[in-house]
Amino acid sequence: MDAKEISELTREELVEKYHKFKEELFHLRFQLATGQLEKTHRLQGLRRDIARVLTFLGRHAAPAPAPKTVAAGEAKPAKAAKAPKTAKAPKAEKTPKAAKAEKAPKAAAKAPKAEKAAKPKAQAKAKASK
Repeated sequence: MDAKEISELTREELVEKYHKFKEELFHLRFQLATGQLEKTHRLQGLRRDIARVLTFLGRHAAPAPAPKTVAAGEAKPAKAAKAPKTAKAPKAEKTPKAAKAEKAPKAAAKAPKAEKAAKPKAQAKAKASK
C-alpha cells in the first residue's frame, strides 16, 4: 500500500487497516514457522505498511500547531513569573554519641566471625593430637 493511499484514509480507517495488517502479519509468521510460506518478501512489505499506517496515525493524533505571529503594533505576551523557591530545613547533625552507637554494632558483628574462624583451627589441632 502506498503512502499516498494511506494519507487519504481517515483515522478510523487507519486503525482498521492497522489491525488488519497486524493480523495478517501474525498469520504470515505462523506460516513461516511451519514452513508453509513461499513468498517471504511479503513479511517485509507488511511490516513497512504497518509502519506507514502508524506514521499517519501519529500525524492524525497530533496536528501541528499553527505558528504564532505578532503584528507590528502588538506587544509580545509576558512570560509567567516563576514561583519563589522555599527555603529547605537544615539537616540534623549527628551527635558524637549517635555516631559511636552506629559504629558499635559493626564492631560487634566482626567479633563472632573471628571466633568462628578460631574454632575450626582448634578442632583441627585437637583431632591431630588424638
